[in-house]
Amino acid sequence: MLPTAKTLSLDTLHALQQQYFPPRPVDAHKGLYGPLVCVGGGVGYSGAIVLSASTALRSGAGTVLLATSAQTAQSAFLYQPELMARAVHDRADLSPLLANAKALLIGPGLGRDDWARGLWPSLTGLPQPQVLDADALFWLADNPDQHNNRIITPHPGEAARLLGTDITQVQADRIASIVRLQELVGGVVILKGANSLVFDGESLWCCPFGNPGMATAGMGDVLAGLLAALLAQNVPLMPAALLAVAWHALAADELVQQHGEHGLLASDLPAVLRRWVNHVQN
Repeated sequence: MLPTAKTLSLDTLHALQQQYFPPRPVDAHKGLYGPLVCVGGGVGYSGAIVLSASTALRSGAGTVLLATSAQTAQSAFLYQPELMARAVHDRADLSPLLANAKALLIGPGLGRDDWARGLWPSLTGLPQPQVLDADALFWLADNPDQHNNRIITPHPGEAARLLGTDITQVQADRIASIVRLQELVGGVVILKGANSLVFDGESLWCCPFGNPGMATAGMGDVLAGLLAALLAQNVPLMPAALLAVAWHALAADELVQQHGEHGLLASDLPAVLRRWVNHVQN
């Protein structure tokens, strides 16, 4: 029997935020909320990982480190000087960075080439809370495994590949699809799209927020960075998923109300997300 979806409300979000975002202690330091290590940004794909990582900083991560290609490592600071970037050529370069991570984001701009293929074996089975997005879902579909400390963020096309079916079938019964995905990979699954679904194997939630202006490049990268930032700030997987999906959509709604749907950019969201993350404390 399939679960019944509950609809996220502002009251629910407020309660989650009060529980998981108390005021920071006066002696807080960046090590309490990081490092978050973001793996991706292969040659030609630097924008995705930089967008995710900069969103994570705006969303409260204490330190954010990019494990990325040499090309991306040389240029990331030009976009966001607070980012730390390390060039990763192979698994030997990657392993010490992963060992010190408090949380992980894997996938934005990772690519599907030999560089990504060589890194992937080091990215599976890691114990830290983690978000798998974008190209990480490509590699996960080829090498499926279960991990209960992980959030995955497929859009319908990625969900179809993970399930060995097609987009039409995924969209025909999105609840059945997310249940099958969670059974396949464990953890928390966010099935993106209009009225995004969030499922952890027990509770199913539907996000009623968002708008068609979000149908633009980079929106998923922003969501992934927000999710990973919440994990780095000690928010458990399911509350992090619910808060991030809703805040992401609400920030976009706020921008659309001000400026209209056409021309909304993913990079417009992080500054607005900062206000949502701090809402209870204002």
